[in-house]
Amino acid sequence: MNSPLTLETLFHIGPVPITAPVVVTWGIIAATTLFCLLVTRRLSVTPGKLQLVLELLVTGIEGQIRDTMQRDPAPYRALIGTIFIFVLLANWSSLIPGIEPPTAALETDAALALIVFVATIWFGIRARGLAGYLRTFAEPSWVMIPLNLIEQITRTFSLVVRLFGNVMSGVFVVGIILSLAGLLVPIPLMALDVLTGAVQAYIFAVLSTVFIGAAAGEAPLRKSSEPKGTAHDQSD
Repeated sequence: MNSPLTLETLFHIGPVPITAPVVVTWGIIAATTLFCLLVTRRLSVTPGKLQLVLELLVTGIEGQIRDTMQRDPAPYRALIGTIFIFVLLANWSSLIPGIEPPTAALETDAALALIVFVATIWFGIRARGLAGYLRTFAEPSWVMIPLNLIEQITRTFSLVVRLFGNVMSGVFVVGIILSLAGLLVPIPLMALDVLTGAVQAYIFAVLSTVFIGAAAGEAPLRKSSEPKGTAHDQSD
């Protein structure tokens, strides 16, 4: 049996080897892009069922960002939403016969964690300025600088290990039971795999939000204007 850490090369583009997770990732990106282009061409003030579901998804992502970061979700919506949707679809791609999810490959998970790592630095500097962001490594004391630097690396590594371990274990369990028990027995496990894939995508997105929010710092949300007829207007 091949090691899960080794990937078979399907073909080369110049000197670059292309593996199955890369091809599946390209397929997910292409399918998602095409779907978004088709859906956004027919947006309506009175949404249909599909548009309503997508609006609820966007609203849910914005609400999660707002609750976690205590900030306006607009600057972070595209990144966090894309991470969640990609990880979700990548996990669920295991339901297609003959396809292993890209998130079961260590390289894919490392690339996702690296994106979060860079985004953490980018949003931290954007919100605090370079000097302000660097000062966070000296909180609560300059003695903590080495530990805070190590934490920045280890929490990124934890994203890789958590996603890789959970997705790969699910692939192994379903594959082993399928080889031993036939086609019908693993169906409940495949249903559980759908739930697990969604949970892992949610956890990865939430942890990414937490890391970025910690780097950017808390900021008060913009409050809506006070409606008419409040207690300030009632002098009697």
